[in-house]
Formats: sequence, structure tokens, C-alpha cells
Amino acid sequence: MCNSTTNSTTNNCKEDILQGLAYSAVFLLGFLVNAAALRAFIAKRDPWTDTHIYMLNLVIADTVLILFIPLRIYDAFYCLHPNEFCTFLIFLHYINMYVSIMITTAISVHRYLVIRFPLQARSWRKKKETACAVCLVFWGLLVTICAIFRENNDPKKLWKCYERCKDNQLDPKLIVILVSLGFLAPLLIIVFCSSHIICILLKVGDKSEEKKSTIGIVTANMIVFIVCYTPIHIAFIVNYFEKVPENWQSKYLPAHVYLLVAEWIASTNCCFDSIGYYFLLKQFYF
Repeated sequence: MCNSTTNSTTNNCKEDILQGLAYSAVFLLGFLVNAAALRAFIAKRDPWTDTHIYMLNLVIADTVLILFIPLRIYDAFYCLHPNEFCTFLIFLHYINMYVSIMITTAISVHRYLVIRFPLQARSWRKKKETACAVCLVFWGLLVTICAIFRENNDPKKLWKCYERCKDNQLDPKLIVILVSLGFLAPLLIIVFCSSHIICILLKVGDKSEEKKSTIGIVTANMIVFIVCYTPIHIAFIVNYFEKVPENWQSKYLPAHVYLLVAEWIASTNCCFDSIGYYFLLKQFYF
């Protein structure tokens, strides 16, 4: 149960103007780039490939996250009272974030296999069906995990609509799942696939601008993934081990401030996904 009081919550709401402005910037930029990406998919007339299916799911995940950011902005300025809807918003945010992580990983694996085994890739069958199945598994798995650990974000454990009570830590089993399976495993796969793609392309004698552009985009996507998602997973661990003083409601704990900043950094990824993978798709025609 939260130890904070209504007055302390109200006072802290007044100090969240910066957070509201930060998420406003993410919303404006993210809305524009994801709307453009969705429009491109709607207007597409060429036959769909498995890559398009992965990218569409990525855009959907990012768009859903973007569409609910205005509620977080409203909460920063006016404070939404913690309730069941807040629990839904928190899980929706994390479902879409981790779907984005998983699909980004799937795209990296797909790209690596196509470049590493080009002849075999052309003979693969049911690629689109496989892509659809993979995406459905990702969505279903994350919804299931949220259902299992629903109590972690019960309204009674929320300090504000988007913030947990500092004296109620996440279930350590959930932290292990999020950090190991939700971040470290995808990170290792993306770094492996991206570095091998770059090495393979560098060995090709072709010095065209297309090859240089592709290497640049693959490198940029890998760096963006690391920069956007590393801080928040470090924050999960740091917050779990931080000691909470008795009068925590009157203080901004360093680890908690870091978590808020890390969450914002992670949310900016929805602005980069559509841009990066749109140009990457332009380089290949599989």
C-alpha cells in the first residue's frame, strides 16, 4: 500500500511540467513519422513480403504507444487519480515497447539470414505466414506476461497514474524476465546480426553509395536500440535495490528520477523505428 498522501502527490504533480513538455515533443514527432509510415503502408500497391509484415507490426506498436502519450502528458500537468485504467495504460505502454523490441530483433535476424544465405532465402516458402505467426506469438506472449504479473501495477501500488509507489518494488521474477529475455537476449542477437551484416557488406567489392547507406542505417539502428533501451533496464535493477527512506513521499529519489528519464528515452524509440526501417527497406527488395 502506498505511503504517500494526497497533498504530497499534488505537490509532486506541480513539479512534472518538464516531463509533460518532454512527452509532448515525443508525441508531436512520433505522430508525424508514424502517420507517414502508416500512410505509406496503406498506399502500398506492390505485393507484400515478410519484411513488410514485420515492419507493419512495428509501426502498429509504435503508433499505439504514441496515441496514448497524450494521457501521460495530461497526467503530468493535472494528475490522473490511480485506478484500474492507469494499470491498463502502464501495461499497454510496456506491451508496445517490448513488441517493438522483439520485432526489431526479428527484422535483424531476417535481414542477417537473407544477406548471409541469399540463395537459400529465395527458395524459402511460407515466409509471410511465418512472419505473421512470429508477430502473433510476440503479442500473445507479452499480453500473457502482463496478465500474470498484473498485481505489480495494481492501483493500490501506484503513487500516481504512471508511477509506482517507491516502497512497492516490482516482482524480482518480472525484473529478471524484462531484463534478460526482454532486453539482454534481443540486444545480443541484434549486435550479432548487425555486426555480421556490416562485415559481409564490407567484404563485397562494390563501393556504391547504396552499400554505404545500408551499412550506415544498420549501424544507426543498432546504436539507437542500445541508447534507447539500455537506460530503462538499468533503472529497473537500480530502483529495485535502492533503499527507500521513511519520508520518501517528500523527496525525489535519485534512482526514481533516473527511471523517469530512462522511460522518456525509451519512448523516443517510437520516433526512430519508422524512419530507420523505412530507409532500410528501400535498400532491399525481398
